Amino acid sequence: MQQIIVLANQKGGVGKTTTAINLAASLAAMEKRVLVVDCDPQANASSGLGIASDTGKGSIYEALFSPERITDAIYPSQLDYLDVVPSTPDLVGAELELVDRIGREFYLREALQNIGQGYEYILLDCPPSLGLVTVNALCAANALLVPLQCEYYALEGIAHLMRTYELVRKRLNPGLDFLGVVLTMFDRRNRLSTQVRNEVRNYFAGKAFETIIPRNVRLSEAPSYGKPALCYDHRSKGTQAYLALASELTRRYADAEKQNTEPVSA
Repeated sequence: MQQIIVLANQKGGVGKTTTAINLAASLAAMEKRVLVVDCDPQANASSGLGIASDTGKGSIYEALFSPERITDAIYPSQLDYLDVVPSTPDLVGAELELVDRIGREFYLREALQNIGQGYEYILLDCPPSLGLVTVNALCAANALLVPLQCEYYALEGIAHLMRTYELVRKRLNPGLDFLGVVLTMFDRRNRLSTQVRNEVRNYFAGKAFETIIPRNVRLSEAPSYGKPALCYDHRSKGTQAYLALASELTRRYADAEKQNTEPVSA
């Protein structure tokens, strides 16, 4: 089954785009067919994977309003199993253009339906807001993954996102599951990081990923070279953490599929 995962958090600077890029690269390294759809007008996921926003071939902005054109906007990355649908600053206007349209929450879903089943994982990287573009991503996905920085304000803000998730699931997309929380920028020398980790694991029992992404300079450097950390320094702690996260993610899906297919005992 194709997994469409939306990475969302209305707070900026929590490692959301870093997670989208490096989780996608790690899944591709496992020979999973992956597509990253950059839904952020800042286009950081696009540039972080080596795709310029001014290629002229197409972007997610055009695909929103001409869904059949999304296949023209798919670009190959440096990794064999990883492709990208880039964003552009024009996507800022989509919020205004969608506001008066009927079915405004489902434009991205319609576009993704034109891609077909060629990808095992589609990762949707959202802007740091809960606007119409993010709501479109929540309505197009079947799972929500929340990157969460190990700081107090990031933990405080997650309540707003979870309320939006519950509303979307209740009224617009009942097939949207909460995949879990992945902690980012963890600094073991900082007592607050440990406190946030414990709070998240208590509050999101069973939904917090065991893998924790450390604060790592290689993760910060890699985007300036247009590469995921895996292609920049495969030995770094950040790269190894995202490889572990990808393994944990695929294992969760495999376990869930096994439970669904096992015969019910008499």
